[in-house]
Amino acid sequence: MSRTATDVQSTESQQSQPRVEKGPPGSQSSNPDKLVPTRRMDFEESMRELPKHFAQDGDLIASHVIMALSAVFPDGEDYFVRTVRHYRDRVSDPALKRQVAGFIGQEAVHGREHRVLNERLAELGYPTKEYENVTRFGLKIREKLLPAKSNLAATAALEHFTATLAELVLTSEEIRDLMGEDSVRELFEWHALEESEHKAVAFDVYKAVGGGERLRVWTMNFFRFGFVVGIGLAVVLSLLRDRETYKRGVLRKSWKRVKASPILDPALWRQLKDYNRPDFHPDDIDTTELVETWKAELFGENGTLNDKLSSGKAA
Repeated sequence: MSRTATDVQSTESQQSQPRVEKGPPGSQSSNPDKLVPTRRMDFEESMRELPKHFAQDGDLIASHVIMALSAVFPDGEDYFVRTVRHYRDRVSDPALKRQVAGFIGQEAVHGREHRVLNERLAELGYPTKEYENVTRFGLKIREKLLPAKSNLAATAALEHFTATLAELVLTSEEIRDLMGEDSVRELFEWHALEESEHKAVAFDVYKAVGGGERLRVWTMNFFRFGFVVGIGLAVVLSLLRDRETYKRGVLRKSWKRVKASPILDPALWRQLKDYNRPDFHPDDIDTTELVETWKAELFGENGTLNDKLSSGKAA
């Protein structure tokens, strides 16, 4: 694959960039000119021959971490759509309305394509379907017990998680290489691009409908720890079911590799914590150039994922 867009910017250099100009007074969209296109993708065929330990060099822990993330995406994306759609009629700004429609379309396709990966991983012995069920149950309970605005706050917080991870994927060649198999890497590159495109939508809707600062920050504090602990537990439980875990030296070698990777860089945690800043906005980190570079890389005239576009497949 062409690497013309690799390592365009590091995560830390992104943090030092100037802030994006917000929309004009009275605009509910932070960036009225931003487009959020729905791309109908089809990764099913490319997943058919995926090996069990698909990460770079068959890395054990990396394979299970990617699995755990993919397992929570389908029902997580469905939850995001429901929480934003609940307030769609209260959005009056035409630009934000268009972005909400694009957000819903993108998230729907993300969920569908991650289910494709999860089906293949389940065939290989991973507990993806069990994790999907747990995620679905937990989010349904949250929706029943907490008001709609609290659930929208959860979506805004988790969208900062996905946007931060997306930026890491798009800026770190090391992370992309660690994913191993082309089919998995390409799925996450596309997902990362679109998470970057719509990273401010749920946040802007939350602000547009009067979401408060205290709820916003408290919700992120809960998820910043809860999400990391939950994914960590999912990885451990999955590793305990994998025979490779018990082969001498395999787990130790894998842990050394993952521990040294950018996924555990303290800068990533600091970027997540930046959400608590009183004047925070997702567009404070300007990823416009990064997005444009990867749009050309993946979907330009010679885009590497043009063959995965499925125009006849509904989102």
